Amino acid sequence: MLLHATELVTRFPRPGGGTRTAVDGVGLELRRGETLGLVGESGSGKSTVARLLLALRRPDAGSVEFDGGPWSAATERARRPLRPRIGAIYQDSLSSFDPRWSVGRLLRDAGAESVPALLESVGLAASLERRSPRTLSGGQRQRVSIARALATRPDVLICDEPVSALDVSVQAQILDLLDDLQRRHGLALLLISHDLGVIAHMSDRIAVMRDGRLVESGPAAALLAAPREDYTRRLLAAAPRLDRG
Repeated sequence: MLLHATELVTRFPRPGGGTRTAVDGVGLELRRGETLGLVGESGSGKSTVARLLLALRRPDAGSVEFDGGPWSAATERARRPLRPRIGAIYQDSLSSFDPRWSVGRLLRDAGAESVPALLESVGLAASLERRSPRTLSGGQRQRVSIARALATRPDVLICDEPVSALDVSVQAQILDLLDDLQRRHGLALLLISHDLGVIAHMSDRIAVMRDGRLVESGPAAALLAAPREDYTRRLLAAAPRLDRG
């Protein structure tokens, strides 16, 4: 098991006083070579869980372990040599790029040994390394984001709404790419989305969040065929079907 989260709790202050519990007792396991889908409506706490797993925020209670050792409780100095083993892909790729840099410089700064080979591994032409990310399409930019996340040869990829900003015609292509990379490299992949159709596209297991809590989880095929919770059934009914390319 690569990531193991136990009883995570995160609270945020309210403007008028008091606190709001964004994550309430969440536990997750992410194993090598599998895709775990985390689904829930906007505001359900999914992205906060991602930040906790990436150790970008400490939980108010509970813990995260990485590869059998402390992660959330470790010092940043202890985490630093392990950080290359966990990659992240976000919804808005453009805001995470330095607008002054070319694609090639972005990837070299991330640790890429061979920019052309890395670009080709995500379905992009090597000649794009001289381009600015601002001149690329949304799908191309997200492929560059994936390439950047892969530059350090991670064991884990955490993908937070990686296709929600893309046209439906491009979404399945990016998901198929992530699925192929996950299988090719044996990655542990956490796919986060508000859209159960996206999650169903490639997940081995699915966990459903509502109001900061996990309300249902299990093997993808079983959960999609017979969800226990009304909330999960509503998400399933609202999910568009993504055709594989």
